[in-house]
Amino acid sequence: MRPAHLLQVLDKEFLSAEAGHHTPVMLWGPPGVGKSQMIAQVAEKHNVPLIDIRLSQMEPSDLRGIPFRENDLVEWAVPAMLPNAQRHGANGILFLDEITSAPPSVSAAAYQLILDRKLGAYEIPEGWAIFAAGNRQGDRGVTYTMPAPLANRFSHFGVDINVDDWVAWAYANKIDDRIIAFVRFRPELLFDFDPAHNPSAFPTPRSWEFAHRALQKFEDQHDLLLGSLQACVGQAAGIEVKAFVDNLDQMPDLDAIVRGEQVPAPKEIDLQYAVASSLVGRAIRAKGQDDAVEVQGNILDYASSFPQKEMGVMLVTDMHRAIGEDIFTIPQFARWSNDVADLMLYEG
Repeated sequence: MRPAHLLQVLDKEFLSAEAGHHTPVMLWGPPGVGKSQMIAQVAEKHNVPLIDIRLSQMEPSDLRGIPFRENDLVEWAVPAMLPNAQRHGANGILFLDEITSAPPSVSAAAYQLILDRKLGAYEIPEGWAIFAAGNRQGDRGVTYTMPAPLANRFSHFGVDINVDDWVAWAYANKIDDRIIAFVRFRPELLFDFDPAHNPSAFPTPRSWEFAHRALQKFEDQHDLLLGSLQACVGQAAGIEVKAFVDNLDQMPDLDAIVRGEQVPAPKEIDLQYAVASSLVGRAIRAKGQDDAVEVQGNILDYASSFPQKEMGVMLVTDMHRAIGEDIFTIPQFARWSNDVADLMLYEG
């Protein structure tokens, strides 16, 4: 399932915890596709605590608690990391990350916690959702086969790679427009992992965020930039994104475009992707400013200037995802819609 849809599922499952309809959710996917980040987004959206427990780093006693003698009985000290309504709040998310990397003895200790929301005398507060994530066995991680009794305690969702969803996330998180443009230009490199070769660095949604950071730090140090990009996304992808960035000095004047001046679209396809992504970034940064409608309107006008209408459609679609329904109130939107009506009808 694509990330945008999974976020809706996770959101519903979180809200359903208090109503008593919650089913624990297991996210499956290769490393770096954003499983943990989606869980964190849900917690941030609702402003609730997120308790991240890495089962792969635990012993059974870490979860069950430490036994101690109370008169003639043995009691169990509940681990402080488990959700407690008084300490953590009535609502939150218990996240069992790397669950497929946990040894069977630890997984067995988690059975009752996941299904019955109990562990001995301890109970998870009603308003807390249970989410888990792990790698598949073919992903070259340290994984164990999930026991059937544990698997049957979850609803299971595979995380798909989706360029549109990543681009929307990237704009929202201020990823460099040049990185976004490159991924748009080479979408197959958003995720390129071959478990058979087990590379140390490879392109994933997570590692492209690292590449963004490398670009901010080493852009002015050309002798370090290539190596830094390769350290994040691998040798081949690092060379490609470095060449892409170096070629952007041939970009048209973006300031002139947002001022509404007549600027021809570049003929080179990589530059077209770069211009489109950069203009979406300009539209986002203009949001809330006094000249927002003017700037965004000029960008919409420019969207019709690309040799291929599909490039303009991509620009406006990304812009819509980023600034929302405000785009429909911009006068130039109707004119652009008419220009591409034949294309939209054909694709529909």
